[in-house]
Amino acid sequence: MSGTIERDRIGAELRRWRTVRRVSQLELALLAGTTQRHLSFIESGRSRPGRAIVIRLAESLGLSLRERNDLLTTAGYAPVFPESDLDETALRPVRAALEQILHGHMPYPALIIGPYGRVVGANDAVEVFTEGASPELLGPPVNMWRLMLHPEGMAPRVRNFAEWGRHVIDNLRARTRRSPDPRLDDLVAELAGYVPEDPVGPEHLGFAVPMRLASADGELRLITTLTSFATATDVTLAELHLEAFLPADQATAELLRVRAERHRT
Repeated sequence: MSGTIERDRIGAELRRWRTVRRVSQLELALLAGTTQRHLSFIESGRSRPGRAIVIRLAESLGLSLRERNDLLTTAGYAPVFPESDLDETALRPVRAALEQILHGHMPYPALIIGPYGRVVGANDAVEVFTEGASPELLGPPVNMWRLMLHPEGMAPRVRNFAEWGRHVIDNLRARTRRSPDPRLDDLVAELAGYVPEDPVGPEHLGFAVPMRLASADGELRLITTLTSFATATDVTLAELHLEAFLPADQATAELLRVRAERHRT
């Protein structure tokens, strides 16, 4: 009986992911190196997939390491990707390397962001983001997305908040479409409530939306770079990304340099 339940569950889960990824049975079968007939049997519960084919199907669907582990568990197999704490011995070299990257990005702000916007690490230059923010938003663990968009966080200081905030929300919604997650859906709904609806104007640049941030030293124009750890085999590391901010003009670069020098002295 339990074997039948497992076959039904893995079949339903594969169909769900195919729908999310908009991939046909034939396309997925070709990507995974199997036949459409075999995949059809798996999805209908007529065949129990082996561990190897589950791993290939998960990879072909572009699932995250956590999602791959979940798919294996649904099929009745043990997860294959470990999930470590950043402070554990196995990841200490990675943690040290991340801290070097953060320090090396000075005098520009950089953060290591975990799931749901949680700040895992940051360099000293991020104090430009916390300037004037409510203490409630700065209590650990800090949620960077909430700090950026909350009316008691950075929002009042972002001169182009409607456009830039919508850019952030659109990126988060794209993430939820790719990897549906009720918890992330709830968070995005909360964050979207902070951003005013703003009609797209003729000068809208889509993804190219520098943030214009007011500070005690003057306005900063910042662009963002995102780096993920695509070859990671640990769930924890794979779910982190580096968010590094760069000056969009020479005036911003000079202001950040002055702020960093003042902080050191």
